[in-house]
Amino acid sequence: MRIVLAIDDSRFSEAATQAVLRHMRPEQTELYILHVVAPIESYPSVSNAVHAHDIAAAQHTLLEHGKELVAGAERLLSKQGFKVHTAVDRGDPGPAIVAFAAKQKCDLVVVGSHGRKGLDRVLMGSVAEFVARHASCAVEIVRIPETKGARA
Repeated sequence: MRIVLAIDDSRFSEAATQAVLRHMRPEQTELYILHVVAPIESYPSVSNAVHAHDIAAAQHTLLEHGKELVAGAERLLSKQGFKVHTAVDRGDPGPAIVAFAAKQKCDLVVVGSHGRKGLDRVLMGSVAEFVARHASCAVEIVRIPETKGARA
C-alpha cells in the first residue's frame, strides 16, 4: 500500500503519525511523508508588512523547518520498519497534497484535522476537508478529542 502522511507542526499531525504506526503494517506499506509550505505571499497581512527580501528569507526558513519536520517523522517511522520517502513542497496545502498523492499513485492519504468550526473554518478553510473531497484515493482524517478551553 502506498500512503501519503501529510504533516504540519501540530499535535494533529502527531496524532496522524501515531495512527499510521498503530494501523499500518510496515512490511506492506510504502510511506511518503509530505509537508507543504504555503507561500508567505498568500498572507496579505504579512506580505504587506515586510519587504521582498524579508519574504524570501522567511519562506526559506519555513522550508528548512519543513525539512526538519519530515526528517523527524522519517526517523520515527523508519525505526519501525516503514519504507519512507520524504518531500517538502511549496503551495496551497490542500491542492498540493491531492496532486502529490495522485503523482505518487497513492492508495491512501492520512492527515490530521484541526477540527475548526464556524468562522475559523470559513476564514482559514480546512485542508483535511479539501483533501477528502478532491483526492482520487481514500483519505483518513485523524482527529483528536478536543479538551475544554484548548486550542492548537
